[in-house]
Amino acid sequence: MAKKASSLKKSPGISWLPSVEKHDYGAAQSYLCLLFPDAKASGIVARLRLAKVRPFKAKDIFRASRLPLLSPSNFHVAKDSARIRKGQSLSPILLVRDRGGARVEIADGYHRLCAIYLFDEDAPILCKIV
Repeated sequence: MAKKASSLKKSPGISWLPSVEKHDYGAAQSYLCLLFPDAKASGIVARLRLAKVRPFKAKDIFRASRLPLLSPSNFHVAKDSARIRKGQSLSPILLVRDRGGARVEIADGYHRLCAIYLFDEDAPILCKIV
């Protein structure tokens, strides 16, 4: 597991891992294979691995993704909310620009996004985006 990176802490109460957890790339691959042929999904994940981490506000990611905010009672949102309250570091989320539809796909990290938004909608969220 990656070590906590206090230098990446951007919002009081939210801390970040210095890099994306390995299993998050597998989750992104699984999701992207639903949207794209396997070879294209693999290529996107390869680009995500090379992308630099950068911040975007939680509310802006929601607007760009056009996804609904999940309930705080959602099991995974509640789990991530508890991690925030305990000061545990979160993995950056993985985003893919859909150039044709002018939206962003959340390849991995939707539940983390919801938990952070419920904590602070203006919080900067560390992301990799391609």
